[in-house]
Amino acid sequence: MTGMTTTEGSGEGKDEAVSRFVERFAAELTEAGMQRMASRVFAALLASETASMTSAELAEQLRISPAAVSGAIRYLSQVSMVSRERDPGTRRERYVLHNELWYETFTRRDQVLTRWEKVLRDGSELLGPDSAAGTRTAETAEFFAFLQREMLGIMDRWGAYKESRAAS
Repeated sequence: MTGMTTTEGSGEGKDEAVSRFVERFAAELTEAGMQRMASRVFAALLASETASMTSAELAEQLRISPAAVSGAIRYLSQVSMVSRERDPGTRRERYVLHNELWYETFTRRDQVLTRWEKVLRDGSELLGPDSAAGTRTAETAEFFAFLQREMLGIMDRWGAYKESRAAS
């Protein structure tokens, strides 16, 4: 392939190395529960220099159909991991990763944990504190409350870390 760089010492073209990374990270995301095509599309966007690609670019890079790209983008949009933008002066859409993707994802997760904790506390009261199910449900609610407090601290430390890194 013309214009392809070679990764140092491997003899492998950079495009192939990036492709392998995309597939490797996508496999990890799939293992964690994300849909397979959505994982591949997300990983490709993450690895792209501009964090944005068109449907045609994604289909070509991943060797998948436009319909597969569309389904993956629909899922990623629903979970707020990507957004759609129009290329200026064209009807073509670009799919873009959000700038603060991980921060936003964990912030939304915090909201989910709050809802789960409330439902679990209600369930614990309903089941009764003296029952095994009530005790188990109460402990699960406590775990989510603990996780939420820890997550807030982690997000605060992440923000401070990013600021200090940008200042240096």
